[in-house]
Amino acid sequence: MTAAPVLLHVLPVLNLVLGVGLAVWTLLFLFRIVLTWYPQINLETGPMRFIGGPTEPLLAVTRRIVQPIGGVDVTPVIWVGLISLFRELLVGQQGVLNQLALRAQALA
Repeated sequence: MTAAPVLLHVLPVLNLVLGVGLAVWTLLFLFRIVLTWYPQINLETGPMRFIGGPTEPLLAVTRRIVQPIGGVDVTPVIWVGLISLFRELLVGQQGVLNQLALRAQALA
């Protein structure tokens, strides 16, 4: 039962880092949704590359599977949903990491 003290220190940090990382990624995809209304904006230059860079690889793969609906690219919406689900399953109130942290506290 020596893993419990280690988990007590590692899980809160992992929970925080993963939660913030997934929240930032969701925010970037939300920006992508808004930027689809402005097709003249170049996402490869200036500060917009910080939005386009982390999101475009996933969107490019998803666009091969899901075609635009009525000329509207829905792939950022799909990724917002998937990341939100993943975040809730991992670091949500009933998420896996929170449940592991509670078990580790009970064992300690």
